[in-house]
Amino acid sequence: MTDDFSLFDTPVERVGTGSLKWARYAGREVLPMWVADMDFRAAQPIMDALHRRVDHGVFGYSVAHEGPAVAVCGHLRRVHGVEIDPSWIYWMPGMVVGLAQAATLAGEDGDEIMTFTPVYPPFLKVHKDARRSLVKVPLAVNCGRYTFDFDAMEAAVTPRTRMVFLCSPHNPVGRVWTRAELDALAEFCLRHDLLLISDEIHADLLLEPQTAPHTTALKLEGDIRSRTITLMAASKTYNIPGLGLCFAIIPDEKLRRRFQLTKNTFVAEISPLSFHATEAAFNQCESWRQSLCRYLRRNRDTIVHFLSENAPGVVMPHMESTYLAWLDVRALGLPQPASSHFEAYGLAMNNGADFGVPGTGFVRLNFGCPLSNLEEGLRRFKSALP
Repeated sequence: MTDDFSLFDTPVERVGTGSLKWARYAGREVLPMWVADMDFRAAQPIMDALHRRVDHGVFGYSVAHEGPAVAVCGHLRRVHGVEIDPSWIYWMPGMVVGLAQAATLAGEDGDEIMTFTPVYPPFLKVHKDARRSLVKVPLAVNCGRYTFDFDAMEAAVTPRTRMVFLCSPHNPVGRVWTRAELDALAEFCLRHDLLLISDEIHADLLLEPQTAPHTTALKLEGDIRSRTITLMAASKTYNIPGLGLCFAIIPDEKLRRRFQLTKNTFVAEISPLSFHATEAAFNQCESWRQSLCRYLRRNRDTIVHFLSENAPGVVMPHMESTYLAWLDVRALGLPQPASSHFEAYGLAMNNGADFGVPGTGFVRLNFGCPLSNLEEGLRRFKSALP
């Protein structure tokens, strides 16, 4: 198979476009490789769909037409081997909204949500608005591979724990959970009467789909199906996060109704453009997605080679998914690696402390960019090594 990597190799000027990623460092000689936002143009079918909708000229309050749900069902059938009913889908203006709504779903003020750290920062925050408590259980590291620590989970769960927030695949450690791991997690949830909220926004960003395929929570069998909410979106994979659309898939009718009732007046309306972009992404952009994943795998391998040659003390777990490298830089002995040291050398990465890990020994690097940008970022990383 021959990839047209020119789609991803071509730099796109983002300075001055209102980009959160780039505006933070406007006027500074800093290369932004932080927030989960790729520096690639969207696939042409998505842009064509947006142009057609814009040409209509009316942008009133919108609900989903039939097409997006049909596209989601088809994509899940073809790519993930799972059949769902369109009625199971509930649309929301973003993944964090879905997490926030889920946080209010069960229990009372002060009841608990369990999650596994390090993890995507909103997992550590949305419980506050729901007046819930958070139970953070660190992931275990076994031979350099992150996994669940079921002994720690058993020690941490209490009679007030109501649900588990799962990041699958995991941001930032790049794990694609195996079926055996997910079955064990489902058994844990059933035994402790917990809901399972599975954030699968990175489910289609697989770097090794043959050896590390994604298992969606929708494939879990038995009683866990009646207590599972799966959150998905086209936004990360197809680089359209600014359009703001996520969907929850909830097989159980009673749980679905309860989830729908958690919407409040603070939840924004959904842009009509986002429905058309999502429909086009899932219907027409599969070859683009597969080329993207191969490009990201090459970028990941570039980082692995760079670290082995230039910074063997910096540890990166084997990344099976996402475009977000989790780097353990504790061996460098830097007091503020992300916010002070690396930025002084012109490289902006996320601070690991924001992901719920103690100390300042971790950073997250976004390699969803042209190879030339990544190579420049690694050059700056090398210049910053003590």
